[in-house]
Amino acid sequence: MGKIIKNAIILTLITLISGLALGAVYEITKDPIAVAQENTKQEAYKAVLSDAVEFESYESFDASEAAKVLADAGFTNDVVDEVAVALDASGEAMGYVVTVTSKEGYGGEIKISTGIDAEGTVKGISILSISETAGLGMKATEEEFQSQFRDKAVEQFEYTKSGASADNQIDALSGATITTNAVTNDVNAALTYYQMVLGGGNTNE
Repeated sequence: MGKIIKNAIILTLITLISGLALGAVYEITKDPIAVAQENTKQEAYKAVLSDAVEFESYESFDASEAAKVLADAGFTNDVVDEVAVALDASGEAMGYVVTVTSKEGYGGEIKISTGIDAEGTVKGISILSISETAGLGMKATEEEFQSQFRDKAVEQFEYTKSGASADNQIDALSGATITTNAVTNDVNAALTYYQMVLGGGNTNE
């Protein structure tokens, strides 16, 4: 019986010490991790709205409102994750970055940040998360595909398999129609949120 009690005490002490150690490690690393995550986010935002000097969180963002707006527009498989306000050198708002996750990818969810300036022009997109088929859907990460969305002032995009002939058309990825559809809807969902919630050009919070 004494041995059992002794072992129980030892295990309790080990658990307690391990818990304290993990807590200490968390306290030490949480701030650097948060800074690294914020820097990564800022870099992604900069990639899609390069004219901006810095970005700050859009304080009026309402996830429930965003979900309703997208659902009403037919985007039932897309979710607005967050919105950032792009600021110029004088601290004035000059656009937004809208991050949306699509659930329609062939290999899973696809998360994209879309930069939209004050005039409603898509300045670029950045894929933050994607797990599509190598050599097919993963080509969505390549510059040749993503550049089709850049500097386009359109209400919505559409993809085509016969060669894009208008500003709102995107050449579909060969053998990856599902991925193309997911990415296109992702960007269109961001545009819809911008048009319906952010005033379609009104950068006032």
